Order: sequence, then structure tokens, then C-alpha cells
Amino acid sequence: MFDYRRKALETLARLGPRYLPFADAASDEVPLSRLLRLSLFQVSVGMALVLLVGTLNCVMIVELKVPATLVAGMLALPLLFAPFRALIGFRSDTHRSALGWRRVPFIWKGTLLQWGGFAIMPMALLALSGLGYAAEAPRWLGLSSAALAFLLVGAGVHTVQTVGLALATDLVPDEDQPKVVGLMYVMLLLGMIVSALAFGALLETYSPGRLIQVIQGAAVVTLILNGAALWKQEPRDRGRAAATGPRPEFADAWRAFAARPGAIGLLVIIGLGTAGFGMADVLLEPYGGEALGLSVAQTTKLTAVLAAGGLVGFTMASRWLGRGTSAIGMAAFGAALGVPAFAGIIVSSFAAAPALFVAATLLAGFAGGLFGHGTLTAAMRAAPREQVGLALGAWGAVQATAAGLAVALGGVIRDAVAGLGGAVGPATPYLPVFGLEIVLLALALLAVQPLKKRETRHHGKDVYVR
Repeated sequence: MFDYRRKALETLARLGPRYLPFADAASDEVPLSRLLRLSLFQVSVGMALVLLVGTLNCVMIVELKVPATLVAGMLALPLLFAPFRALIGFRSDTHRSALGWRRVPFIWKGTLLQWGGFAIMPMALLALSGLGYAAEAPRWLGLSSAALAFLLVGAGVHTVQTVGLALATDLVPDEDQPKVVGLMYVMLLLGMIVSALAFGALLETYSPGRLIQVIQGAAVVTLILNGAALWKQEPRDRGRAAATGPRPEFADAWRAFAARPGAIGLLVIIGLGTAGFGMADVLLEPYGGEALGLSVAQTTKLTAVLAAGGLVGFTMASRWLGRGTSAIGMAAFGAALGVPAFAGIIVSSFAAAPALFVAATLLAGFAGGLFGHGTLTAAMRAAPREQVGLALGAWGAVQATAAGLAVALGGVIRDAVAGLGGAVGPATPYLPVFGLEIVLLALALLAVQPLKKRETRHHGKDVYVR
């Protein structure tokens, strides 16, 4: 009998090194099929991000009539766990279990947190809205249950992504680590694109019952994807399980990391650039709906457009970095491209041009992909192999914290301007947010200059974090 599955994997393996920019990280010991299966945890993370930041924020504001400030606050709640990503990564570096695993226990616990948050989220959102049958529900019940749901999903996403990336780097040699992490992020973006299209199609005709089905379906899919990703990935180390010596302290490891030249400056750049690219995440879809008259299904697909731009950005960044382009120079190029992208988003409302809005959103995603890959590669080189979890955790902690604060601030600014009254048009509350993003990206460009000068002194080599 013809084995279609084996034939498909063989075809993918042949095409991968040519068309997939990170496929050359595969080897006989860690084939591409195994890396792609591991990357399913990133697909589940991408699905969660689309559901929270893309679909639910628009549904809550437009359909459930929840104030944008409250929505932004809910979406920013996972920020509470973001600073712990460095600690989570460090703990997974040094964890000892009876089975000899370091990463698997953390990823599985994170998966259960995601599943639990999605399980209680549908009814929590309906209670929060106070509409229909939920009108009699106490206000405190909707607020507390929705907050708990967002907290659980956020904690799960932070844990799964940080430790999952560390596990991916454990499986390959040092020189292939950036390629593998890059592959993981390409799969994250693909997961966001597919999820955005799927959610948009499922919610084409919105109803509370359909919303419940979509969220609970996401909970089941998360459990399946992460379980498949973990299966037979991390080898058991009996020596690690039997170790009895003292464990390293997080404070000591962090001091050693922070003492590396340029490490703190790199974290500042990550924070400024991430805030610059992420502040409008919660507002792009409502902006498209209110200022340009797009439907819920159309605005949900904007997340796919943004992710598609990021996918292209990661692909091009991989090729350019492979040809010797500096990581910090790549990040600077991405920040520079972000300025005209957000300027185009502003102009689209004045010109009543949805096509310009979509094109500018695509460019913003592309610029964000360049910036993300550049800073990610720099962070990967900021610590030795035995501290890769800490380095990835530090990158993720700063990125997630900056994104969460930016999202919350964006919602507050939007509501504050909308509350001024007077002759405020539908686009006006959003424009100061996009303008502030341009300012933050300009500040990131300024912060890059000292690191670029250090590179110049070392003949263009990425030694500023060594």
C-alpha cells in the first residue's frame, strides 16, 4: 500500500531547505519533521494571541459593548506574568525531576493553564457584557471571572512559549540555535494567520452561542497541539535526576547576564520597539470598523494580514542575517520601516482608503518581523548555552511587558480622547495612539546607535552582547 504520509514528509524534507528559511537547522538527529512537530506549541500560542488580541477585543468592544479601557485592561492582565518569563526560563534551565526532564514539566503546566483559561472564558465574557440572559449576572462575577480567564491564558502562553523555545534550542548545536528559534516564530506567525482566517470565517455571522463554541474549541485544540508537540522530544537525563548538588541562584545568574556589555541597552531597545509596534494591537480592528466601516469578519482578517507581513519579515531577516547582516542593524531597519507604516495607517482614515490601511498594516507586520528577528538573534547571543532559557526569558519578559503596557496605554488614550466630546470623528480617538507609536520607534532608533558604534569598533561583528 502506498504510504501517503511518508511520501508527504519526504517531499517536505526535500523542499524545506530550499523554500523554508530555517529548514537548514534540521539534521539526521533532529529531522525537519520533528522540528515542525515541536513547533506546534507555537501554533497554539499564535491561536491564543489571535483570539485574545484580535477576535475578542473587537467582539467585546463592538458586539458586547464593553468599554475599550476595560477591554485593554483585560488584555493587559497577562502582563502580570510577563516579568516572570526570565525566572521561568532560568528554572527550566536548572530544573530537576525524577524523570530527568527539564522543559517538559513546565510546558505541560503552561498548557493546562491555557486550557483552564479558555474553559471559563466564554461565560465570563457574557457575564461581563451584561447583555441578554447575562443581564441579571452580578457585575463583580463578570469582572472577576473574565480577569481570571485572561490571567490563566496569559500565564500559560508565557510559560509554554519561553520553555518551548528553550527546548527547541536544546535539540540543536549552538550555531543552529537562532535558525531553530526563527523557525519556531515562523510557525507562530503561520498559526496566527490560519487562526485569524478560521475565526473570521466562524464568526462571519456572530452570535453568543457561536462565540462560546469558538473559544471552547480553541481550548481543545490547544491541548491536542501541545500534547503532540511534546511527544518524545526531550530526552530523559538520569544523571540530572540523580544530581544532589546546590542549585544556582537566579539572582547570581541574572547579575552575570546583565553584566555583559550591551545587554541592558539591548533590553531597552526591545522594550521601546515592542511598545512602538504593539500599542495599536488592540485598536487596529476597532479602528478599521469605526473609521473605515469594515465588518467584524473583515477586521478579524487584519490580524492575518499583520501576521503575513511578519512572516515575510522573518523570512527576509533570516536570509540577510545568513549573509552577515548584523542583528542589531536588522532591528534598526525594522524600526525605521515602522515609521512610514503607522503614518500610512493614519493617512488611510483621512483618505477613506481601506486598501491603504491594509497595505500599511502589512508593512507594519513586515517591519515588526525584521525588528523581532534582529532582537531575538541578539538575545540568543547574550548568554552561553547553559543559560539559553534565561536569555530567551529576558527577551520575552521585556517584550511581553512592553507590549502589555502599550496595549493598556493605547486603550486609555483612545477612551480619553473619545470622552472629550465635541466634534470628534470616528478616527480621531485612535490617531494619537498611532502617532505615539511613531515616537517610540524613533526613540528605539536613537537607542540603537551606541550598539551600532560598538559593532563598528569590532569590525561589524555581533559582539556587543558577549
